[in-house]
Amino acid sequence: MATLSDVRRIAAELPGSEERATTGGAAWFVRNKIFAWEGHPWPSIPAAAREIIANELVLVVKISDQIEARALRHMNPAVFLPETTKWSEPKIAFRMEGIDVDHLGELVIEAWRLQAPQYLRREYDAQHPAVN
Repeated sequence: MATLSDVRRIAAELPGSEERATTGGAAWFVRNKIFAWEGHPWPSIPAAAREIIANELVLVVKISDQIEARALRHMNPAVFLPETTKWSEPKIAFRMEGIDVDHLGELVIEAWRLQAPQYLRREYDAQHPAVN
């Protein structure tokens, strides 16, 4: 089971990554663009997802497109939540208790890559050649 400490550790290794406290909890940004955040049960979220978010630790990350979101939900519907809100699409929300740390790392790093400028992605790639 992954924790917010795991998210913090992973994000700390990403160039330009910055954690901020927000109204909804912790959030991670790169160059003022959000790439991951702690889920919060906002009233605009459909009731079923809102109930899960209110009772469990849920992380939300940016993804490349809605096709990826559908694939993740299909792969593991017990972990990946149905749509939440249209805000900050495309994104995927998932139950942290159902994600192992390796998969969490993949999701957070890919979310960061989607938001990071090219020079920061190149810096990361130079430091982690096996990941490329």
